[in-house]
Amino acid sequence: MGWKKVNIKNFKRVLLLHNTSSGPRAYSLFTKQQVRIVEADLMLAYGEERFQKSKVKTYEDMLKIGEKICTEKINWVIVAGGDGSLRALVETFIKHDYYPYVSVYPAGTVNLVAKELSQQSDGARWFANVEKGNVMPVWLGKGNDRIFLTVAGIGVDSLVVDNVKASEKKYLSSLAYLKQGGLMAGQELLLHHWKYKFQVMIDDDGKWHNATSVIVTKSKYYAGKFSLAKGGSISKPVLYVCLFTGGKAVDFLRYTALIAADLLSLDNTVKIIEAQKVQIKCNVKNFAAELDGDSVATSPLDISILPTPIKFIS
Repeated sequence: MGWKKVNIKNFKRVLLLHNTSSGPRAYSLFTKQQVRIVEADLMLAYGEERFQKSKVKTYEDMLKIGEKICTEKINWVIVAGGDGSLRALVETFIKHDYYPYVSVYPAGTVNLVAKELSQQSDGARWFANVEKGNVMPVWLGKGNDRIFLTVAGIGVDSLVVDNVKASEKKYLSSLAYLKQGGLMAGQELLLHHWKYKFQVMIDDDGKWHNATSVIVTKSKYYAGKFSLAKGGSISKPVLYVCLFTGGKAVDFLRYTALIAADLLSLDNTVKIIEAQKVQIKCNVKNFAAELDGDSVATSPLDISILPTPIKFIS
């Protein structure tokens, strides 16, 4: 599905939602300045009768504002935050079966959705782009009872995510994941053989694949600027299942290097399979799984594509 158009001047209710706890501390002043520019442009376009703003800090705040959006039938929601902020808000929309137009200003740690939608960090340029009214459908993944927009992982990457503290993300940004990845490599891989095993079934075909780590992506990007699957796009209702089968430290070091070089598909110990539905079992109970960079699910993990996309103005 390609781009469509909407006249944003026709919206009766518009909300700018700023998650002030999102993103690295080093960029917080710049982000605040740019969000104020976005706010000023929106106020000028809609006036006080049609435009409102709100700030949130916690997941609970996101749920409350999500309820408000659905109850008041907000037409267009602009989220100044990251992928986790978007995920939390969209979960509320799904619960209430209400689908407003959504835009994102990149104010998170990694910002995969904003990156794939080519969103500017300069507030004035950002508004100039969305003002054109280009609309892209963003298909949603579901992991157990939780929603994701870009990626679901269980194994090495989810163990890293599960051990990164919120304060580390705030002060170190993506370096927090590198730090935790290094610590985990020493604890789980160099000192011991990787002990976690996964079984994966694709599209209910009755065949179980063995893996040491699994990443299910529906995005062009992974962990910032990297890519796991050719053809991946949040605008396509397709899952790309990456099955890693090596279990030694050297295997995971090689995977990391190949991902960085965009050559993962050349490794014969990695399988990449297109799917609509994925079932994942683990040899330990309640192994942490990550959705959009947040540890919010556990094994066993059932993943699928939801039937209705979110309309993003970009």
